[in-house]
Amino acid sequence: MPVRSSSMARTFTLLGLIAAMALASGAQSQGQDPASKRDPSSVEETRFAPGVVRVIPPSPEPDETFDGPLTLKTFLDTYPEIQFGGDTHENGEPHFDPRSRTLVEMAKQVILRREIYCFEFAFKPLRHAFIDVPGPNGRLQRKLVWYMVYRVRYRGGDLRPAADTVAGVQIYKRVEKVRYDNRRFFPMLVLNNNATGKEYLDRILPTATAKIRAREQISAPLYNSVEITRVPVPYAGDSASDGVWGVATWVDVDPDMDFVSVEVSGLTNAFQQDGEGDEAPYRRKILQLNFYRPGDKINQTDDEIRFGVPAYTNPTEQKYILDQYGLDERLDYRWLFR
Repeated sequence: MPVRSSSMARTFTLLGLIAAMALASGAQSQGQDPASKRDPSSVEETRFAPGVVRVIPPSPEPDETFDGPLTLKTFLDTYPEIQFGGDTHENGEPHFDPRSRTLVEMAKQVILRREIYCFEFAFKPLRHAFIDVPGPNGRLQRKLVWYMVYRVRYRGGDLRPAADTVAGVQIYKRVEKVRYDNRRFFPMLVLNNNATGKEYLDRILPTATAKIRAREQISAPLYNSVEITRVPVPYAGDSASDGVWGVATWVDVDPDMDFVSVEVSGLTNAFQQDGEGDEAPYRRKILQLNFYRPGDKINQTDDEIRFGVPAYTNPTEQKYILDQYGLDERLDYRWLFR
């Protein structure tokens, strides 16, 4: 009997080794999968909060460092006297320089360049809890507070246009990476009901912050969206850096909400603008985090809010889910301009 037990133990050990090798092989193949390249996020344990956080790496892009060529219409309309014409310039032509070197023509082919930065964003699961918060009359009211604890780190890697001098002329054909000792974070976090389009702005609830910090067992300072703007986010040279912790809170949220997104602004200064002037649309780059909440208005605190877009094998059902998030494919998060 002892011999049989020993043999079974060796068999289970061998099976365990085979399973471990299969998992390792699967993890390597997953790293080479195209879908994993579209989602470079990761999970990590932190020493300031029990459990794990989902880490979204910075995403600065070289083409975000410039706009153009575009026409400075506001400038040309403000100074019409710089236009060539009249008796002094026959046919509207300059006397010596080619027309392309005139101020008017150069104002029609302007490239605006800028330096781009982007923070790393990590967050704990989106949750809710009943907390006493001050009402309009100053009295405490018990409300269901949705909240998300997050961490920001400045990992450097800022992009800026780099000039090379060719024949005495500066040519911009590349970007270079730079970093600073710290940067400031000016966040705005919006909770979005994707089914109805209703948005909930982050509320500053000082009485809720302490309770959330105790519930999540956060040992680092925890700042709301106003306090965190006064804290410099230091350069984090490695993955063990502390970062700065914050919390976003929302109240009076629709209890029937199932398809949820959190839009985070302030992580980067990248933007898009179609043209120039007051009438040109201006769009900031934001991070959209998608969540799914299968539940109802009964026992809301028992509902688990899951990160990511749910997957269905039925194409019709999957398309319905994707339409709720405004997606063409399953994306747990994405960077977009809005």
